Amino acid sequence: MARRRHDFFWKEAKRWGYRSRASFKLIQINERFGVIRKGYKVVDLGAAPGGWLQVAKDIAGEKGVVIGVDLLPIEPIEGVFTLKKDIRRPDVVDQILEITGGDKVDAVLSDASPNLSGNWSWDHGRSIDLAETALGVSDKILKEDGNFVVKVFQGDMYRAFFRTVLTRFERVNAYTPRASRKESAEIYLIGRGYRRASHTTVG
Repeated sequence: MARRRHDFFWKEAKRWGYRSRASFKLIQINERFGVIRKGYKVVDLGAAPGGWLQVAKDIAGEKGVVIGVDLLPIEPIEGVFTLKKDIRRPDVVDQILEITGGDKVDAVLSDASPNLSGNWSWDHGRSIDLAETALGVSDKILKEDGNFVVKVFQGDMYRAFFRTVLTRFERVNAYTPRASRKESAEIYLIGRGYRRASHTTVG
């Protein structure tokens, strides 16, 4: 709590009405890479408590569609659809596409993080597993030329996952937003220009 009281982005989140300091990570990612634009259809996997949903809705605007999926309940956000689901469930894809009227989406986001055990190898592996799941969902719902943002923890499986993302997108960048805590090993992979025919599906 002492760290939180002295955390600039935590204070800014309170000031701007965001549910999480992580909102500023997506703001900074979007300022740099333009993954969300007005009118976009956006899906956030592992969306609770909803900080990224707030930002995505602000950017996509009234004509956009924003959908959040999480095992945990998400307090309602005006104009945002939420699904209380495990992103690994096969029916998640059908429910997302039902909301979009069958249309593929412009951007898939995932700031999901495993519950940390303190065993770094285990936590890293579970982080990569979550990221691979998010990528697999993207293969089913992301339109051609769409964008993808996923958080991973750095470790020995990171490079192989980076190469996997490269098979899907024209451009892939690794990026650490200023709002990430300095002591964190998290990094975000940003894929732009999805190419459906250029890969085989993970899993």
